[in-house]
Formats: sequence, structure tokens, C-alpha cells
Amino acid sequence: MEPSPGLNKSTTNPFIHRAAVGSLFFIQGLSFASWASRIPTIQQKLELNETQLGFVLLALPVGLLTSLPISGFLVSKLGSRKIVLIASVAYSIFLISIGLTTNITQIMAALFFFGLVGNMVNISVNTQAVGVEAIYKRPIMASFHGLWSLAGFTGAAIGTFMIARNIIPFYHFLSAAIIAIIVLAISARYTLQEDHNSENKSKIFVIPDKSLLFLGLITFSGMICEGAMFDWSGIYFQKVVRPSKDWIGAGYTAFMLTMASGRFIADWFAHKFGLKATLQLSGTLIAAGLMLAVIFPSLATALTGFLLVGFGVSSVVPLVYSSAGRSKAMSPGVAIAAVSTIGFFGFLLGPPLIGFIAGIINLRASFTLIAVMGLSVAVLSSFIRKD
Repeated sequence: MEPSPGLNKSTTNPFIHRAAVGSLFFIQGLSFASWASRIPTIQQKLELNETQLGFVLLALPVGLLTSLPISGFLVSKLGSRKIVLIASVAYSIFLISIGLTTNITQIMAALFFFGLVGNMVNISVNTQAVGVEAIYKRPIMASFHGLWSLAGFTGAAIGTFMIARNIIPFYHFLSAAIIAIIVLAISARYTLQEDHNSENKSKIFVIPDKSLLFLGLITFSGMICEGAMFDWSGIYFQKVVRPSKDWIGAGYTAFMLTMASGRFIADWFAHKFGLKATLQLSGTLIAAGLMLAVIFPSLATALTGFLLVGFGVSSVVPLVYSSAGRSKAMSPGVAIAAVSTIGFFGFLLGPPLIGFIAGIINLRASFTLIAVMGLSVAVLSSFIRKD
């Protein structure tokens, strides 16, 4: 029996490739969560006020944005395997460098490059996932993103442990980097040698075709909702729901729980009911969940609403990336980068948009607008050709 395209000659077992690529998603999520969990420690260490911290944190998305036009091109020209291995090592190195910073200039430089190589990992590892999915001939992309979310929980727990024992960020990040390098060394040989549809070479700047444009707009709407929940769910609970102090973080936890778990069932749902139906349901759940929390802002109803939002958000990005990676118009890396570029602006726009509207009206009005963006996921998905 001939091995499927993309399989290494050393093995024809698709599960080994799935495990290898899944481990790369996990270590990327673990590295990012390691940094995120120590932000308060680093703020205290560098004696940053809130304004300075906000300025510092902007360096990471600037690096990511800078990387967007070139990541897909590099993956297309050099292959996702080479880029994901090099970029993953660099990601670990820049994580360690964050722990060594002693002033604003240093940490902004470290975060810029952390974001820059982080997006290269993102595009290349998703391209690898598209290849593994092509071998399986059924949706499995969401489960890869589920591993990233699971790593986020793991990284947050490790961060809590490190903080409780007063372990400085450098040693924390060094430990995470060592784990990542070991996992990478074990997994490297089992990553895919060739990308799916690798013969379809693309230029560095490509205007997405109509189908990719719709996927990009769906990602844009979905990531507005996702970014809003990451940054504002806790504040919404504190200022609108107003539970006891112990329950202020419950909304964010509920959202993260269903977003992570939803990614492990999204593949099955998409395989059974199709991409269009899955995204339509996702958008409906986002809108319904947010409106439930807006109209009935009590603890029980808001928690239920945020649980629904988590389920809705969980499948949008992985399924859109999966569909983009199967584009006939351009190579998977460039197609994913094109969709990711459009979606990333939604991730950036969501949180400040909420703050702007909340300042003019209130938070409930802001979340109502985000619910409309969730509904737009369902509406835009109706333009996807039946899969």
C-alpha cells in the first residue's frame, strides 16, 4: 500500500502525524500561557503603571501584524515543516528573553519578536494540520485548536504554582522552553514532509478570491467576539452582573471551559452536518448567549449565556482555517495567512470597540453589538457553498 501524500517514508500511520502536529499546538499554547500568566509579576518587576503596561502589551500584536504578510509566503516557499520547526525554537528563545528584560525598551523588543515568530508558528502549524486532515479525509482541525486551549489551562495552572512559590519569570519561562524543545525534538521527525496542495505556489501579496474573502469576514466577526470575551467578560461580570467577589471570574472560566471542550466535538459535528451548518449554529449560539447575558444579567443566566458563547466561538477559527487550507486558488499557508490577516483585525478591534461604546452608552450596549457580530457569523456562513 502506497503512503498518502505528505506521509513520511518512515511511517504510514496517520495517528503518529496527528499526535506530532497536536503536540506542536500544545507547546505553542503552553508557551503563550506561560507569558500571559506572569504579566502581573512582570508589571510589578518593571514598576509599570496601567498606561505603560498597555503600551508594552501592544508590542506583541504589532509583531504578529508585521509577520502576517510574510508568514504565508515563507511557508509556501520553504514548506511548513521547516518553518514550524525553526519558528518553534525561536518562540521558546524569545519566551526566555522576556524573563531577562529589565526595562520597557527590552520587554517591548522581546514581545515584538515573540509575536513575530509566534504568528509564523501559527500559520505553519495550521498548514501542517491541514495536511494531516487531508490524510484523514474528515474534519480534525478543531481538535488541534482544542489542544492549544487545553495548553492554555495547563499554562495558567503552572503559572499559579510558580507565582505562589515566588519563582521568578525567567526560571518559569526557561522551564517551559525546555519542555517545548524536548517535545519538539521528539515530534519533529513525525511532522509532514510535504504540504497538502504544495504544488500551488503563491505570491507574497495575493488578493483573496470570493470564497476566501467570505471566510475572512467570518473569521473577522468571530474574532471580534473572541477578543471581546477574553478582555471584557470579567469586567462585564464585575460591573453588570455584580455577583459576590468569589464569582467575578466565573464568566471567563465558563467561556474558556466550553470554548476548549467545544473544539473537541466541533470536528464530529462538522463531519456529520457540514461546515455551513456548523458555522451557522456557532454564530447563533454566540448571539443567543450574549443576548441572554444582556437581557437577563443575573449570575445564573449570564453564566449560561457565556457557556453558550464559548461553544459558539470554539469552532469558528479552526473550521475556517481548515476550509481556507483546502483552497484551490493558493497554497494552504498563504490562504490561511490571508484569512488570518482579515480575522486578526477583528481580534484587535473588538476590545477597544467595547470600551468606546461602553463609554458612550454602557457595557450592555457594547455586548449587544458583539451579539450582532456573532449573528453575522451565521449570516455570512449562508454564502458558503454546500460542502
